[in-house]
Amino acid sequence: MYHGVTHKVDDKKERVLHTRVPAVLEAELKRFAQNLRVPVSNLVRTILEDAIVVADAAGDRVEGRLRKAASQLQTERERLRRKIKADPLSDVYAFQEVTIAQPTTCAKCDVALGAGDHAHLGLIDPTVSGGIARIFVCSTCLPTHKPEESTS
Repeated sequence: MYHGVTHKVDDKKERVLHTRVPAVLEAELKRFAQNLRVPVSNLVRTILEDAIVVADAAGDRVEGRLRKAASQLQTERERLRRKIKADPLSDVYAFQEVTIAQPTTCAKCDVALGAGDHAHLGLIDPTVSGGIARIFVCSTCLPTHKPEESTS
């Protein structure tokens, strides 16, 4: 029997639920029950139980869709954040080639850098960087010197 949202299988005490229905609905329920050769009360009980199961399933599907949409929104937000964020190397005044001892990621492209990988330590003045002590960049993201174009 239903008590709110709980269902007790071993509870044999049934309750009577009175409700008003339009005459057309009453006639349709009686006709349907007669065709199935079951009492109207059993038909109504079964319809209500099935409706609750269907509503729960629909709620689960909606919840799943909402979770998926929230995940996609988070992914897109992170993509946009990376796209518009300031250059993480803008405060670096020098790079030193290093061998990574602890796993980390490239500050520019987020590629994983594992122990033993070669990378470059970006040297930053902590008073300028807001306390960031160090960043690492992979060889691909290491800035290179571009020769000045001649204007002759």
